[in-house]
Amino acid sequence: MTTVSRAYVSRLAGLPVLDPDGDRVGKVRDVVVALRVGTAAPRVLGLVVEVVARRRTFVPMGRVTTLDPASVVLSAGTLSLKRFEQRRGETLVLGELLDRRVQLTESGRTAAVVDAGIEQTRTGDWVLSRLAVQEPGRLGRRGQLHQVAWDEVGGLELSPTGQGAETLIATYRELNAADLAHALQDLPVTRRQEVAEALDDERLADVLGELPEADQIAILGTLPESRAADVLEVMDTDDAADLLAELSHVDRDRLLELMEPDEADPVRRLLQYTEDTAGGIMTSEPVVLTPDATIAEALARVREPELTPALASQVYVCRPPSATPTGRYLGLAHTQRLLREPPSTLVSGVLDDLGPLRPEAPLAEVTRYFATYNLVAAPVVDAQGRLVGAVSVDDVLDHLLPEDWRERARRG
Repeated sequence: MTTVSRAYVSRLAGLPVLDPDGDRVGKVRDVVVALRVGTAAPRVLGLVVEVVARRRTFVPMGRVTTLDPASVVLSAGTLSLKRFEQRRGETLVLGELLDRRVQLTESGRTAAVVDAGIEQTRTGDWVLSRLAVQEPGRLGRRGQLHQVAWDEVGGLELSPTGQGAETLIATYRELNAADLAHALQDLPVTRRQEVAEALDDERLADVLGELPEADQIAILGTLPESRAADVLEVMDTDDAADLLAELSHVDRDRLLELMEPDEADPVRRLLQYTEDTAGGIMTSEPVVLTPDATIAEALARVREPELTPALASQVYVCRPPSATPTGRYLGLAHTQRLLREPPSTLVSGVLDDLGPLRPEAPLAEVTRYFATYNLVAAPVVDAQGRLVGAVSVDDVLDHLLPEDWRERARRG
């Protein structure tokens, strides 16, 4: 199977969407993009996929692991069956961009959009980089067909006025989540709310994870409950649990009920642990492999762009099931060790027998553990021998630093 880094949207329409095992889960119906102010290429947010009973749902582009002329393959995980609802700032390529009239910058002539090309950047993001446009023909003939870069046409970009927060968001598009969080804190409350509402779910989830708890609660409280639940679903499970722990029991339970069960269950498990223990600061989504996985498979998993560097430093080998809480925990393998071994070797043959943390281990014990073994991530295993999560060094630092450390960093 050959993965392509560029494709035209009309050729994606109707392609089967497969899970990692090759089973069909639906077919592509459209591509969702976010237009930007000026000539910046639109960012591809995800796919509209038709699943059972002709229901259309949204699949984030980050879930796409393989895109080839015959199919689209998704990463492991449950496919949401929530019906797709287009949000403000989102544009459907097939449904809204095709047949739109544009002006060719070089010649000044008008043309119609007949197709759009998406491309993967070096960072792993996808953008709508090219257009196929056709000029009007004469005497019943077809006009000239051009393939042009996005910035070689006019008429599709967002207007710098009358677009609510989109113009402001465009100025933030190159900021990482931490810097955007700092920028939001400097905005008036009303403007901050507008920006939060206009950000897509994944971007907003990343930003919330970088904000002080009071600001997280304030922003989440301005969102419709259904949208708040969607954002919590795409947050890291430990961040979502920390945020929900600050809410009243009534609000917390209502949001958990609105979340997809497969997304809510890991968060509920984390909420059972005390905040200053290994269980209270761990994530329930580390890289887990079964004993028959090869080193090549392990290296492919740690390359997944959504993994933090800390979580990508190790893989954990367990008996099935592979979702936490797993089957019996067997050990971990460091990525550096994986790079030195033949790709066909079983990952179970290169395990480190380092003793894991217990969920009830206090923060002081977790800190000593990291310092003793020079780690950036560590497994957490329960009394039944099951892997329930992993603690990363950034989670430890977040709980060791003063509560207002983010505010101090912003002022600095």
